[in-house]
Amino acid sequence: MSLSRKDRPLYLQIKNIIKDRILHGVYPLGSNIPSEPQLESEFGVSKITVRNAVQELAQEGFLEKGDGKGTKVIRNISVSKLSKWKRFTEVLVEEGHTIKKQWLSAEAILNEEGTEAHRLFGKQSLRIERLYYLDDVPYIHYTHDLTGRLEGLELPVLKAESLYEPLEDQDIALDKYRDEFAVAAAPSRIEEILRVPKGTPLLMRLRYSYDEAGNVVEFSKGYYNTELHRYIVNYDI
Repeated sequence: MSLSRKDRPLYLQIKNIIKDRILHGVYPLGSNIPSEPQLESEFGVSKITVRNAVQELAQEGFLEKGDGKGTKVIRNISVSKLSKWKRFTEVLVEEGHTIKKQWLSAEAILNEEGTEAHRLFGKQSLRIERLYYLDDVPYIHYTHDLTGRLEGLELPVLKAESLYEPLEDQDIALDKYRDEFAVAAAPSRIEEILRVPKGTPLLMRLRYSYDEAGNVVEFSKGYYNTELHRYIVNYDI
């Protein structure tokens, strides 16, 4: 996997990738992550870079290093001391579910007049489609439209563990988000992907991501099959 050689330290990029894999069950609880030489080979970095990434995850309580026994995943949920808010993915993992994601496509598209993407980004934007699986069953379909400033990025770069890494690599800092929720039937193609009957009411989530200047740089539309699992916002007191 290629890493950005720009501002963010390589070890932090690797740390975030490994953490994301832990949260999404790629490295299950109780299993060992790949060895340091394997991670060095995958990311094309030095031993000290991998070691720093693993060390931070161990300090945060995700990993435990054992002499001659590899490095084991001992926690698969993220707990922040600064906030009681938990990501929906973390709630699902905490409940014992497995979450997997699949990138369906990434391409520059021409936006039709009258669409939200045309209003926000003009004639052209970068469109990404992703599918999330809950216990190996299609659960959430996302369509993301991103600013045309990302035009020309190659698909391997866009398949980074985080959707927002390409934005950061283009010096686009995200300042705030706005979510809107509604109930709607998905387009027929998405109904087929989610394996739901035609016309099934689904939770629809719209997200607007803003840069520091107040411009929308990403607009996403997600359809959730809440028959599989309700959407949860969980606050611990």
